[in-house]
Amino acid sequence: MTKLTWLSHGGWMIETGNHRVLLDPFLTENPAALISAEQLPDIDHILISHGHFDHVADAATIANQHDATIVAIYEIAEWFTNTQHVQSTIGMNIGGQLDLPFGSVKMTPALHSSQLPDGSYGGEPAGFLVTIDRSRIYFACDTALFSDMKLYAENVDIAVLPIGDLFTMGIDDSVAATKLIGAKKVLPAHYGTWPPIAQDASQWADRIRGETTAEPVVLQVGESINL
Repeated sequence: MTKLTWLSHGGWMIETGNHRVLLDPFLTENPAALISAEQLPDIDHILISHGHFDHVADAATIANQHDATIVAIYEIAEWFTNTQHVQSTIGMNIGGQLDLPFGSVKMTPALHSSQLPDGSYGGEPAGFLVTIDRSRIYFACDTALFSDMKLYAENVDIAVLPIGDLFTMGIDDSVAATKLIGAKKVLPAHYGTWPPIAQDASQWADRIRGETTAEPVVLQVGESINL
């Protein structure tokens, strides 16, 4: 069984078999998080979508504590190697696919920006299509709505879409994205951490139910869904 847990903001943990994978860990200085980086169980891989502080803040600490491998666009992987002394990184690029011990990861486009905490260039922002035992999870990550989502994520089992607005798509565009890709289930992310991205997730869920064929799943921080 594969379990997907919302860690708050854009952070997720995937547990499958003997593997635990993080996406965009931002815990220690995150006002919405319930745990710190030091409280995590063993982690073997960390997926990083882009370079902003609220997506990379704890990644090096976790990677070094757990001997985990960071998977990111090439420039970010190099930054973790050269400036954060992470021993195991894999750099990839948009459209590339990688087989890992827990499944496959395809790096998808995202419309956003990417700068690392020290001002370094963070390459292109990305999302991820993760395939585990034939189940496909699309993490759109920080992005605006764009039509090519359909090419990468059509009919996925689960889509994780941002709804916070201001820095990413909001509720209206998230509903449009759900229609576009035809996901079976859709989960909201990147909202509620601070007042500028506060959203009513129940209102979002009502719109998903009323305007799309997808099943909305609103998790509280720390809650999980089984695939």
